[in-house]
Amino acid sequence: MNHYEAINDVLVNLFNEILDLEERALITGEYKNISVNDMHIINAVGIREQKNMSTVARELNVTVGTLTIAVNNLVKKGYIQRMRSQEDRRVVLISLTEQGKKAYYHHKDFHEKMVLAVLKGLNVEETEALTKALTKLQAFFRSYQ
Repeated sequence: MNHYEAINDVLVNLFNEILDLEERALITGEYKNISVNDMHIINAVGIREQKNMSTVARELNVTVGTLTIAVNNLVKKGYIQRMRSQEDRRVVLISLTEQGKKAYYHHKDFHEKMVLAVLKGLNVEETEALTKALTKLQAFFRSYQ
């Protein structure tokens, strides 16, 4: 198998394998009532400051309407809370509940383990080459949005 075929094989299979592994790793006992997409919404909401729906929708590259449906479900399940902005009462802000923060850290831990597993055993030059290659791949994907 030449380099082109090897890279093609890895890329084609890697995305599905990551999604499958992520689902098995994240959606465990405590989090069986939410999906990987829900985890990504929780991640986008984050733990720092409250965010408005437009900001989160932009980060996830979805419409506010699509996000609203998912957030409604996450509010019902106790992961996200809504509140009105003190500065402008028309603006609705969302943030994570304590349960949402636990899910956020659960997701973060999975990603940290994944990155550390990829970097394990790589020297500085290999790490730089991998970073450059993945950045180019990301640019390719973003050019199709």
